[in-house]
Amino acid sequence: MRIIIGGAGRVGTDMARALRAEDMDVVLVDSDSRAVKNAQNLDVLVIHGDLTTRHKLHEAGIGEAEVFVAATNSDERNLLACALAQHAHDELNGSKPKPLLTICRVRNMNYVEEQDEGKLAQWAKVDYVVNPLEGAIRRLHSGLRSSAIEEVIPFGHDAFIVEMDVTSDASQIVFQSLRDASKNIEGGMPLIVGLKRDGEKSLVPDGDFMLMPNDRIAVATTGLSSFNRILNIFGHEATDFPIQPRVAVIGANHIGQRIADDWLNAGATVTVIERDLQLANMLSGTETGSHPKLEVIHGDHLDRDILTEIGISEHHIAIAALEDDLASIAAALLASDMGVSRTGLLLYDADLVKVTQRMGITFAVDRKRVAVDNMLAQIHTKTAGGYAILSNIPNIIGVSMLVSDEAKFAGKRVVEASFPDWMRIAFIQRLNTNGTWESLRPSPDKTLLEGDRLIIFCSPERVVELEKRFKV
Repeated sequence: MRIIIGGAGRVGTDMARALRAEDMDVVLVDSDSRAVKNAQNLDVLVIHGDLTTRHKLHEAGIGEAEVFVAATNSDERNLLACALAQHAHDELNGSKPKPLLTICRVRNMNYVEEQDEGKLAQWAKVDYVVNPLEGAIRRLHSGLRSSAIEEVIPFGHDAFIVEMDVTSDASQIVFQSLRDASKNIEGGMPLIVGLKRDGEKSLVPDGDFMLMPNDRIAVATTGLSSFNRILNIFGHEATDFPIQPRVAVIGANHIGQRIADDWLNAGATVTVIERDLQLANMLSGTETGSHPKLEVIHGDHLDRDILTEIGISEHHIAIAALEDDLASIAAALLASDMGVSRTGLLLYDADLVKVTQRMGITFAVDRKRVAVDNMLAQIHTKTAGGYAILSNIPNIIGVSMLVSDEAKFAGKRVVEASFPDWMRIAFIQRLNTNGTWESLRPSPDKTLLEGDRLIIFCSPERVVELEKRFKV
C-alpha cells in the first residue's frame, strides 16, 4: 500500500516511522529543506517540494497511492492539498479510478463540524479530518488521577491502557513468573500487554515471564476506579481522587473552554482564570459560562495575590493549556507551588512532556502524539478503527480488529481460538442488549461473537499477519 504524507514535521515523520514498521510504502513531501533533511534517516522516499502542486503529487506517485494524508500546520493548505490530490489521482486513473482515502489534519473546529454534517467531503474532497483536541483532553482527564501514571490511552467504552514502572515495593509480583504472581493477587493479575526492560527489546510478555523492578509496563484495565488497584499492585502509593473535585483552568480560550466543559460534565466545580478581559467576557456569555458550577475570573494567572484571593490552594487540580507551552508550564508550576496537588498540561512540543514530569507536573499530554494516533486509526479504517502507539514501550502498538462472520474463531472461546503468542488481546468490546458498547476482560473462557471488536497489542510488523487472521 502506497501512502503519501504531506508534511515532514513531527506528526508526519512519526506517522511515516509507524507505517514503515508495518512494511508499507511511504512517501513524505515537504517544502521545508530542513524538515526534508531531518527526514532522510527514515526508510521512506522523501521529496522536497510543495504538496499543493500537481507535478509534485505526480512525482510522489499519487496515481498508485491508496492513502493521502495532509499533516502540515496549516488547515487551509491541508484542505487544498487533499482536494488536489483527489483530482490528480482520479485524472491519472481514468474513468475507473481506484479509491483514494484522504485524511486532513485541522485545528479549526469548524471543519470538524462540516465533516460531522457530511458537507466537507462534498466541497473539499476530504474523507476524514483529524483534530486531536478532544482525544488529548480525555487523556489528560484520565492521567490526572495519579502522579505515578506516565501515560493513559483511552480506547473508548471505559477501556484504558495505563503505562507505568514496576517499583521494588511490588514484592508480591517481582522475581517470579506472571503466572505464579497472579496466585498472590486477589482478583487476579492485571493484564500486561507490553513491557520494556532497559537494554532489551520491547515484548508482549507471556505467563512464564518474570517481572523485575524498573520494568516499564502497559496494563489493560476497565474503569477509572481500577487505577488505584493497579498502582498498588505494581508498587506505587495510590491516593483517592475526590468525588467532586475543584478544578482551576488557566486560560479562557477555546481549549480552556473545552477543558472546563469536560470537567463540568464530570461533576467538578471549575474556576477559569483569564488575564484578557475580552476572552473572559466571551466565555461568560456562552452556555458554558452560565453553568452554576463555573466561575470566570479576570486576572493574571501569575499574580499570587489573585490566586490567593480565589483560594487556589483549595483546588484539587490546576490545568494550563495556553497557546504558549512555556507560559502553560509557568502557570502550572506556580499553582503547584501554591498548594495544588495535581497539575496538568496540554502541550504542542513533545520534548517538553518528559521535562515537565521531572519538574513535578502530574500529567502532560502531547497533542501531536494524539494526532498521530488518530490519523493512523483512520488509515487502518479497514480494521475496526482503534490504533495507538505506546509512549514508553517502543515497537508495541494497539489495534482494533473486528470479529467478522468470515473469521474462523467467531463463536469459539478465547482459549480455543489458537491465537499466537506474539499478540495479546487487551479488551473485547461488545454491543450489549441495551444497544451500548461495553469493554470486557478477555478471560480464556469468554466466547468471541460476530461483531465483537478486539483491542490487540503486538509489534508493528505483525499487523499485516493480524489482518489476514481477521480476514480484513
